[in-house]
Amino acid sequence: MQRYSRTAIFLHWTIAALLAFQIAVGWALEDLGARGFALFQLHKSIGISILALTLARIVLRYWKPRPASVEGGWQGALANAVHAGLYVFMLGAPLTGWALVSTAKVKVPTLIFRAIPLPHLPLPMSVGDTAHGAHEILAWIGVALFALHVAGALRHHFLMGDGLLWRMMPARSPALLAALPALVAAGFLLGRVILPAPAPKAAAAAVVPAAVEEEAPANVAEPAGNAANAAVPASADNAAAAEEPVGPPPSWAVRPGGNIGFSVGNSGETISGGFSKWTAKIAMDPDHPDSADIRVEIDLASASVGDSYKDGMLTGDEFFGVAAHPRAVFTAKGAEKTGANSYRAAGTLTLKGVSKPQSIRFTLSGTGKARKVSGSATIARASYGVGNGESSGGLDPKVAVSFDFNAVTE
Repeated sequence: MQRYSRTAIFLHWTIAALLAFQIAVGWALEDLGARGFALFQLHKSIGISILALTLARIVLRYWKPRPASVEGGWQGALANAVHAGLYVFMLGAPLTGWALVSTAKVKVPTLIFRAIPLPHLPLPMSVGDTAHGAHEILAWIGVALFALHVAGALRHHFLMGDGLLWRMMPARSPALLAALPALVAAGFLLGRVILPAPAPKAAAAAVVPAAVEEEAPANVAEPAGNAANAAVPASADNAAAAEEPVGPPPSWAVRPGGNIGFSVGNSGETISGGFSKWTAKIAMDPDHPDSADIRVEIDLASASVGDSYKDGMLTGDEFFGVAAHPRAVFTAKGAEKTGANSYRAAGTLTLKGVSKPQSIRFTLSGTGKARKVSGSATIARASYGVGNGESSGGLDPKVAVSFDFNAVTE
């Protein structure tokens, strides 16, 4: 029996294994939310790979035609229809997936296997729903055709005894006859194994621990019995009130090497990142913190969590909306001492076009004209419209922000 070419055999089994993997993971992606982000990127990469391999196989068929059909009549016509349907599926599923990504409200950049950028198709947003429906329908059709193709091949090889499977083997070897179909099964099993575990119920309904500080309005005074205020002796308060600062507060220059970082829970895991570009203008007399004048500007386009896919999402409208709001700004007039070398500043954070009261806590270490500053804040992301899409469903409502840097004064 005439065999397919070795190149055709390689393409056949490679595409089959990749399709089995796609089928295994495809149905689970929509239910995974943010936890399935990395798997979704892999799904796109493999889909485009299937598209490229299928195009290569079509070219090969015209260069080296396939062996003649072994069966005529309606059975042969059905086999040909299944083959044609599989080609439609192998071309249509990746193309509709590409269209779906290109018309999504959240523009997620695609890097094939994190290396090759894939541009979005120039399609109108109105195509999105059609692409989504077609992608799902093609997936179901593909599963049915896959099953028919396998059933037909097994019928010929084992029930009719015509050895049809040998045509798609590089050699007449029982080991290959077992190994190559097993490769397809392994693709399916791998797709199931790498699916993320279900999110813990406790994590899905998690609330921020009581120890996490809520942002406080700048014009609301804290209760007199507040524990943070209690940390400062009453005599120190009276002394500070009695002693007026002399002259304007000193200005502090931030030294290179500082850090502003953030972290947020994601379905039981933690996503951490930071901003590489930011500036700070600080005037403050540590002995008279009420004199403080603080302004911090953050370049939101510099946000990174160490993953190029997610970094691309951060700049989009679902998160920071950098195109319309490139910077976040925190300002505060005055601060209060909460303990030895510890302070709290209640100010305003402007993020994504929204200004809300926001407080930060920080400590100063060192003496004289050089100090180390470290501190933290907790931000309610929904108040600023950060993480407002479907891919953010697993994110915690609070984002923890931390900062540390060295500053000097003249």
